[in-house]
Amino acid sequence: QVQLEESGGGLVQPGGSLKLSCVASGRSFSSGTMGWFRQAPGKEREFVGTFRRRDGRPYYADSVKGRFINTRDNAKNTVYLQMNDLKTEDTAVYCCVAGTNLITSSLRNGAAYNYWGQGTQVTVSS
Repeated sequence: QVQLEESGGGLVQPGGSLKLSCVASGRSFSSGTMGWFRQAPGKEREFVGTFRRRDGRPYYADSVKGRFINTRDNAKNTVYLQMNDLKTEDTAVYCCVAGTNLITSSLRNGAAYNYWGQGTQVTVSS
């Protein structure tokens, strides 16, 4: 049984930083795709970032590009999301996702991912 477990959420002031972690268990995703979505209250689920399968390079939503950094440790089956210069609009529940055989055009589509974590709350407030 595959499980994704997020950690690292919390309360931070605008302009601050947080680092989220997601550990996958039950199978390896070293050749698959792991990434992040988020959902704020009253808003639709939003793609945040992942890695392109064809070249392994990070791939981000425009809203977080230049502020958020995706990294991964395949040996630990773990991905990280370093979030810098956080804004109040970044407040959301952040969910880790994982899947296999995703092509670049499907990376922003939540339905393309087979596995979802429970999520971790990130609150940006002064």
